[in-house]
Amino acid sequence: MTKEGTDDRNLQLKIDEYGDMLFKLCYVRLQNVQDAEDVVQEVFYQYLKKSPAFQSPEHEKAWLLKVALNACRKVWRSAWRRHQGDWPEEAGDSGSEVTEDGITTMSVPGPEEAAFSREERRRLMSAVLALPVKYRDVIHLFYYEELSVKEIARVMGRVESTVTSQLTRGRELLKKSLKEEYDFG
Repeated sequence: MTKEGTDDRNLQLKIDEYGDMLFKLCYVRLQNVQDAEDVVQEVFYQYLKKSPAFQSPEHEKAWLLKVALNACRKVWRSAWRRHQGDWPEEAGDSGSEVTEDGITTMSVPGPEEAAFSREERRRLMSAVLALPVKYRDVIHLFYYEELSVKEIARVMGRVESTVTSQLTRGRELLKKSLKEEYDFG
């Protein structure tokens, strides 16, 4: 097998391993499927271009997440986005339907339970997407990607205490948002 064939196979393994995780993060960040796909493609292009050496799988994952977050910031700052006024902070207020893209599905016994479960996940994802970006990112990385506070701090370039307080504040905002949604009295 040639070196190029080995590189292609290694890249495909990385895409299989990290592609969904990166897409979910980018989608939560950008709230646009095409932009998220473009960013993930850019991340893997940078991976190929730079061919970084990693100390561990955790280091590799952190590098990919950091590159993805930086690429998302670049998309936000693009002239087209500014012109359109489609900033992520405003996107949560657009009233747009959140699809199940990027939401982990669970098998539930009956059709009623399955429909209820999907609706609950949709509402939760809508509430997460409505959070300000700084809270949305840490909530997503902590709960959906299962990163520790220390890992999130490293990936986002923040102090651990900042990440902890953003997680706490994000949870409070989610609790308030979801409580209001279910408070019929």
